[in-house]
Amino acid sequence: MRYLYSALIHLLRPAALAAVLWRGLRNRRYWEALSERFGFGPVSAAATLMLHAVSLGEVAAAAPLVRALRARHPELPIVLTTTTPTGRARALALFGDSVAVRYLPYDTPGAMRRLIARARPRIVIVMETELWPNLFDACRRRRIPTILANARLSLRSVARYRRFGALFRGVLAGVTVAAQSADDAGRFVAIGADPARTLAVGNVKFDLGVDAPAMQRGAALRSAGWPARPVWVAGSTHAGEDEAVLAAHSELEAGFPGALLLLAPRHPERFQQVADLLGRLGVRFERRSGAVAVKAATQVLLVDTVGELAALYGAADAAFVGGSLVPVGGHNLLEPAALGVPVITGPSWSNGAEIAQLLLREGAALEVADAQELAAALARLLGDPELRRRMGASGRRVVEANRGSVGRILDIVGAILSAGC
Repeated sequence: MRYLYSALIHLLRPAALAAVLWRGLRNRRYWEALSERFGFGPVSAAATLMLHAVSLGEVAAAAPLVRALRARHPELPIVLTTTTPTGRARALALFGDSVAVRYLPYDTPGAMRRLIARARPRIVIVMETELWPNLFDACRRRRIPTILANARLSLRSVARYRRFGALFRGVLAGVTVAAQSADDAGRFVAIGADPARTLAVGNVKFDLGVDAPAMQRGAALRSAGWPARPVWVAGSTHAGEDEAVLAAHSELEAGFPGALLLLAPRHPERFQQVADLLGRLGVRFERRSGAVAVKAATQVLLVDTVGELAALYGAADAAFVGGSLVPVGGHNLLEPAALGVPVITGPSWSNGAEIAQLLLREGAALEVADAQELAAALARLLGDPELRRRMGASGRRVVEANRGSVGRILDIVGAILSAGC
């Protein structure tokens, strides 16, 4: 099965490269470090810890783990791989020169052999559910321990993986699975993971620390840009969701004149599309990249920058987290919750079901089905400071009570290193 998979990847590689080149016409970051997509790149001077986080959300989730690994094992440089320009940019913004950031190559045997030879990892840690057969095979052949960290798997995914049972039993052979929950651990065992190497350690997103500089920037933004206005954030929105968000804001303005929406699309290549939408709807907006101080008449601040979302959450009265009014599965609800900001989500939150259910149950989040319900929830929050305080405090308590996953993953890494691997 792996040989058939590798042949298919070889056939699809030209199309994947063409897609990267095409996207580069709109976002030149896609053209950066193209050789890394084939396994080339700098050779590490010493053995490393290699960690893979596929894109923006996974890089942000991995941040507390990366920082903890650097503190616990300063003798081992960290190589962080990602697959998207937004993930790469976020990693560089978070870690600077302290971490070597590069692209994970296409999953062919040769490219993965080249990556391993250049990165020289003692351990490979892959965040969430990124099962790369040839990467895992390259590690197994070189006796490099592999950890699937913060791993999650839905029931629907179990059915898909079982169709390719022979391939994924081989992929997971010898892999340590650090799953988010006992249910996730059981699902990984069902598709071939070794029960003795599969543990439920919790979700590293709960270990996301409050970024003090980001909070300071948020407070500065609020005091300088919109000190007396009701403000809400729509973070990580997707195509088809912006229209609902803008409809909700229009309805909200009837009861809260001067309300300001900070609209942050998920992907940079959509910044211009959303700007065009705002123009067609006649919305008075400014771009965050060009706005020093937001004018009083501005209805929407289009966040066309990367890496500022935490600060913007900290500058707002309430936060809607996108990917949840469209069938995407939702994004990180814990980021605003950790900052004590009331959270609103749509009904699509399968990517973080346990987190969403916990926040909803503890009164830290509200769920809405459409634009009308979103407007009603915002009006309720903006009109009730005490409700905002209670929800924000509940969110902080949920985050604090569930910390500890990073420490458990560090223990796994430490045990492997102590065993001489």
